[in-house]
Amino acid sequence: MRILVTGAAGFIGSTLSNRLLARGDEVIGVDNLNDYYDPTLKEARLARLQAQARFGFRRLDIADREGMAALFAAERFDCVVNLAAQAGVRYSLVNPHAYVDANVTGFLNVLEGVRHHGGHLVFASSSSVYGGNTRLPFSEKDSVDHPVSLYAATKRANELMAHSYSHLFGVRATGLRFFTVYGPWGRPDMALFLFTKGILAGEPIPVFNEGKMVRDFTYIDDIVEGVVRVIDSPAASDPSWNSDAPSPATSRAPWRIFNIGNNKRVELMRYIRAIEKVLGRQAKLNLLPMQAGDVQATEADTSLLSAAVGFKPDTPVEEGVRRFVEWYCDYYKVSR
Repeated sequence: MRILVTGAAGFIGSTLSNRLLARGDEVIGVDNLNDYYDPTLKEARLARLQAQARFGFRRLDIADREGMAALFAAERFDCVVNLAAQAGVRYSLVNPHAYVDANVTGFLNVLEGVRHHGGHLVFASSSSVYGGNTRLPFSEKDSVDHPVSLYAATKRANELMAHSYSHLFGVRATGLRFFTVYGPWGRPDMALFLFTKGILAGEPIPVFNEGKMVRDFTYIDDIVEGVVRVIDSPAASDPSWNSDAPSPATSRAPWRIFNIGNNKRVELMRYIRAIEKVLGRQAKLNLLPMQAGDVQATEADTSLLSAAVGFKPDTPVEEGVRRFVEWYCDYYKVSR
C-alpha cells in the first residue's frame, strides 16, 4: 500500500512508519519538526526512516491549508494515518491556540484531502476524551461529553468531524483512542522519560496526586500492531446500528471508534518501582497535588478492537519499562 503518515517524526508515527516499511509498504511522512520538545530526537527518528528506500518525507505543517491541498493533489494514498497533533494535557492550559491549529484546523485539512482524493482514514484520538467519566474500564459505548482539558476536547472534535465526513462524503474513518503509550523513542515530556532521567541524575521526580494515580500503560509495539491491523481493515457501515438507540462506537456511516489499551490498571507507584528495579536505583519522590485537566484513573475495554481485528495488547509493564530503559541508556550513552 501507499500510506501517508502525518506526525512521522513523532513517537508513534516514526515507529509505525518503520513497521510499515518493514512489511513492504511505501510511506510518505509529513511532519513540521516543531520544538514542543527537543527537535534532535525527532530528527534522529526521521533519520532512521530516511535511510530506507520506500520512505519519502515532506516537511509540512498539517495546519497549512495550501500545502496540504497541494500534497493530496500531487499524491495518491491508499490510506492516510493522522498522528500529527499538539499533544499533552498540561501544555494545553498555557498554549490553547496551538491545539486548535494542529488538532482542529490541521485535522480538517486532512479530512478535506481524503474527501477529494480518496483512501481511507485512520486517526489518533485519546483516552483523554473520557474526561469526567469514572466507571472503569472505559468503553467506546460510554458517553464522552465531559472533557476536562482542551486537549481532550480537540480529540473529541476529531471524532465528530470525521463522522460528519463519513456521513456526508462516504469517507471511511477509524478513530483510535490511545491509552498512555510508552516505550523506546518516546516523548521527553512523558512520565517514563522524565522519571528515568530524574532517577539517573539523582534528582526528585514529580509525582502528581501524591502517587495515587492509575493508568492503562500501553507499550508502543502493541499500539503499532493495532494501528496496522486497522489499516488493513477499513471502516464500514454497521448494519446493526439503530438510530433509536444509537451506539457511540459505530454508525450507519463507514465510521468507528476503538480503544487501544493494555486493558489493565497499573498504579503509578508500580510503574516507578519497575523503573527503579531496572536502573538499580531508588527514586526521590516529589509528591505533588493533582494537576488541572488530569484524571485519576484510566483503563481500556478493548473488546471491540479484539472482535474487529483479532488483536489485544498484552505487554506487561515491567517488560515494556525494561525495553525503554535499555533504549534510553543506549541512546543517551549513560550507564545505570
